[in-house]
Amino acid sequence: MPTVDQRECEHEVTIAAPAAVVYRMIAEVENWPRIFPPTIHVDQVTTGDREERIRIWATANGEPKSWVSRRTLDPDRSRIRFQQEVSAPPVAAMRGEWIIEPDRAGNSRVRLLHGYRAIDDDPKSLAWIDAAVDRNSRAELTALRGNIESAVAATESTFSFEDSVVVHGGADDVYDFVNEADRWVERLPHVASVRFEQTEQGVQTLEMDTKTKDGSTHRTMSYRVVFPGERIVYKQVTLPKLLALHTGVWTFTPTDGGVLASSRHTVVLNTDNIPSILGDTATTADARDYVRNALSTNSSATLELAKAYAEDRAGAPAVE
Repeated sequence: MPTVDQRECEHEVTIAAPAAVVYRMIAEVENWPRIFPPTIHVDQVTTGDREERIRIWATANGEPKSWVSRRTLDPDRSRIRFQQEVSAPPVAAMRGEWIIEPDRAGNSRVRLLHGYRAIDDDPKSLAWIDAAVDRNSRAELTALRGNIESAVAATESTFSFEDSVVVHGGADDVYDFVNEADRWVERLPHVASVRFEQTEQGVQTLEMDTKTKDGSTHRTMSYRVVFPGERIVYKQVTLPKLLALHTGVWTFTPTDGGVLASSRHTVVLNTDNIPSILGDTATTADARDYVRNALSTNSSATLELAKAYAEDRAGAPAVE
């Protein structure tokens, strides 16, 4: 029986897909930033035989949070139990379970259970957690259903690509150029304005106005998780109208002559908006080309300027 200061709740959704497919999407944490709106990034800390520890960065009531969870995977029964090992305030403890059950029509009933407490059993904190769990659970289940049921359409509308440069300079300098987004207005010609914040947990909030070729600007907002000197992963949460999702990662890999700096994008198109943006005759392929060109132009410009910055600091000669 739950105590007075502990909450128990359950959310559920029916998905028109086999239980095995739904289970796999939830079990493979690399899917989470794409299928769960609150999730920014997930790293596997340790893995074992049906046991793993994962670190999650996600928003709760619009605030970026990070915590470590332990999961027990049960593919035979299509269940995944989880327990937060290190919770983010105001959460004192959080546990739960995913239960995926097939029905006679070949659909899946997905149940998401939670049990949690607030630090010091504070009523206001508990109310905050109530709202966050309810909002995130509904968003996660709705997104999970939409993502799986539109899998066929997503084959054309989901794609990834990467731009890279070889820098004959220090990896730290290249990383710093990309990491210090608060200085992008002075460093990047295509950035008109920036609002930048960073939490103690290393989660950055980056809101910026970007100039387009026609002289107009559009505003985006992203959450970024930094791994100093190694990579910066991000999820865009305020999106251009042609995008339903945009995640990415900047990576900085040392090489014999310097560093390989790369920018990788994963995109899901908002196909409903293609006609209003590109015209009634535009196809999904046209939208893919348009989006790739726009994103690649900006990321390539950033990489080239980061290269110039690092090579100037290293005193490296220009190399074609």
